[in-house]
Formats: sequence, structure tokens, C-alpha cells
Amino acid sequence: MDILRHYQLEAGRAVLESVIGGKGLTFCIEIARQGGKNELSARLELVLLTFSRTKPKNLIKCSPTFRPQTVISMSRLKDRLNDAGFEGIWSVEMGYVIRLGNARAIFLSADESANVVGHTAHLLLEVDEAQDVGKEKYTKEFKPMGATTNVTTVLYGTTWDDSTLLEETKQTGYELEKRDGIKRCFRYDWQEVAKYNPVYLAYANGERERLGENHPLFLTQYCLLPVRGGGGFLSAQQRAQLQDEHSRKRRPESGKVYVAGIDLAGEAEEEEGARLRENKPRRDATVVAIGELDFGAIALEKQPAVKIVEHYSWTGKKHTELYVQLVDIIKNIWRCRRVAVDATGVGQPVSSFLRQAVGSAVTPFTFTSQSKSELGFNLLAAVNSGRLKMYAGDGSAEYQEFWFEMEKARSHYRPSQTMNFYVDPAQGHDDFLMSLALLVEAVNQYQPRVGRGSAGSP
Repeated sequence: MDILRHYQLEAGRAVLESVIGGKGLTFCIEIARQGGKNELSARLELVLLTFSRTKPKNLIKCSPTFRPQTVISMSRLKDRLNDAGFEGIWSVEMGYVIRLGNARAIFLSADESANVVGHTAHLLLEVDEAQDVGKEKYTKEFKPMGATTNVTTVLYGTTWDDSTLLEETKQTGYELEKRDGIKRCFRYDWQEVAKYNPVYLAYANGERERLGENHPLFLTQYCLLPVRGGGGFLSAQQRAQLQDEHSRKRRPESGKVYVAGIDLAGEAEEEEGARLRENKPRRDATVVAIGELDFGAIALEKQPAVKIVEHYSWTGKKHTELYVQLVDIIKNIWRCRRVAVDATGVGQPVSSFLRQAVGSAVTPFTFTSQSKSELGFNLLAAVNSGRLKMYAGDGSAEYQEFWFEMEKARSHYRPSQTMNFYVDPAQGHDDFLMSLALLVEAVNQYQPRVGRGSAGSP
């Protein structure tokens, strides 16, 4: 087994001191993503099972989901038991209990629907990815597991926002620390982890470059800084990064590669019943955003940059009236190599028609809470990295509406580490915003053509 790093040992010793001394403290341990919190957890479990194997005592660990999170935790503990010479000695019971002698490690799901009541934690109660565990589930069903044993509790995770179980427990821990001087909260961001691992330093720097240092995922997963409940989706700095000096184009240039993002307007009453897109106003427009790919100085494993070169917009036109025009634009005029189109609700038949008419270059995109969140994070990453640029001002209605929506766009971060981005219907529409996000999706879906004798070509 590898030797634990200094920061892992510091937090681990504090937990073991509480267990051995019967103090029953509650700890919060935040370690940057891929920094070793799961390894620390497995080592604590190994030590406690080893020294308690002659006693009928339990430690309990819960995770937001049984698969894959709980299963991964069990696999890691099995590996550490084998490394310690217990291969063939430990056993598995009921599929979720690992026994060493009389001591047991019980692994449970913290999903809202999981039935977990009835277990008792004697040695340790662990909550993995605590930022994703419901506060009510923890308070009513897991915390009482250690009520009669004064069990030591550890919440592991990375930060998200002010409302999570992890963040609220951490703030309580800080208040208690002021009173008795006992450190309960341990926080090790990516820079601390990188001190002990040069490979990790390169990895984290790569993520900072890819996402941007102000991206919500980099801030929370690596810097361990919570995002605030909501606010503007794009800051003034991000909007400045998005602006460029290249000219708008009406037709493609020879030898260039083009992609498109298409946001479809809802159609009257059907939209109200079928719109899964959150905060989407009625009577919006169908918008097509055309992007030109820039492969200059882009490594093979990274996405190319994209320049927005054209917008098309129609308000009040039925989808059936736009079929021929949409096909002509993306197939005959721009010869788009990848098209991401809104396939939500009434958009589904349009996306199917385009795919039949244009071919596999068309990728339908269905908006759900999860998929829209990923779309928003990817859009932020493209802006932050400087890969996405908007054409220079031309006095057009499309240009003005684009920047209006960029300024009015809002974001809302959910406890599940997902986000929503939108324009408040009371202020306007989000068609240009969504077509922009779908344009980035089209770029991410794009695969260069690979020819014989070459690494690849546009």
C-alpha cells in the first residue's frame, strides 16, 4: 500500500483520536477531486476493522447511490484488506456487508428511496459525497444510527453551495471549534494536493485551462469554494471574452469547417404541455447559430475553437414552414459537419426530419434538468477558455438580441450539483442563448475525419 500523504494523515489521526477516545465528534473532510479522500476512508475502515475484529461492532458508510458509489467504496476496502494480508479471511454478507472476524463494515445507499433504518454504528459513521446527500435523509435515518453509541461521524466531499448537508455541518463545526479549540473541519484544495503529487499538478492545471478558473465545477471540485445560490450566468468579464473582432459572414469560405446549433420555438398550446425546458417563455423564436471551427494551435485531444459567424432567426413561423429552409441552410449553404438541434417536446419531429434529410451530422438534443445542466457547464467552459467568439457588431437585430440575452441570462445552482441557466420570461427570451449552447454541443460532438497516413484532418 502507498503511504498516505501529510494531509490525509492529519485528518485521519483526528478521526481515530475521536473514535479511540469515545469523543463522538463530527468531522467534515473536503479534499479536491481525485485528491485521495476515498483512499483515506478505506484506510480508516481497515484500521478500525483490524483492531475491532474480535468484537461484534459495526462501522457504517453511506453514499448518495449504491451503484456506482457504494460498490466502488466496497471494492476499495476489499483491496486494502487484501493488501494488509487478510485475503481469504474477510467475507461478504448480503451483498453490502464486509466482515473481518466479528467486526463489520456496512455499506448503504443514501438515496431517498433506500430503506436503511435499523442499523447501529459503533465504530464510525461515514457519509461519502455528503454534498449530494439529503439533509432530511441524514438527520432522520443515518444520524440516529450512532445515538446510543456516541459514534464518531465523518462527512466527506467537495463543496457546492451554502445549502448542502456538508456545508451546513461544516459551518456548525467551525462554530464548535471556536468554543473548544478542537479542529473538526479539514479542507485541502487542489494546490495542497499538488504539493505532494506533480502528476496531479499537471492534471489540475489542465482542468483549470479547460474549464476556466471561475467555472463553477473548478471552483467547487478543485478550489473547494462554494457557489452562491444564483445570479448572472455570464459575468462582465466572460461577456468580454466572448466578444471578438471577426466579421459576420453570409456564406462559407472554401476549406473551412462549419457546425450549427438550432433552438426551436415552441408552438402555441403544445408548448405549454410539452416544454421540459425550464423557464422557456412562450412565443419565442427559432434560432440557428452557425460556427466556424478554428483548429489553430489546438492539440488533438482538445476541442477546436469556434467563431460564431452567422445567425438566422424566425418568430411566429410554424416548424413545417421552416423545414425546407433549415435543410437548405445547414446542408446546402454551410454544409455543416455537425448540427445539434433541440429535440424536446414539439422539437422531436423537426429533429427527426432534419436527420432524415441531412443525415448523421444532425444530433438531436433533449432538454432535461441533467442534460441542460451539462450544456450550461460546457458553454461556460468554452467561454472561459477563450474557445468561443462572437462576431463584431454589425447593427443587426440578431446581434443586439444576442447580447441582450447574454446580459440578462441567469443561473441557478441546485443541491444536486446541477445548474439551470435561462432568461427570466418577464425580461425576454433565451433563444440565442440556447442556440449558442447547442452550438458548443455540436463542437463537442464533432470528430475530425481521419485519413490514411495522417493523424487526422478537418
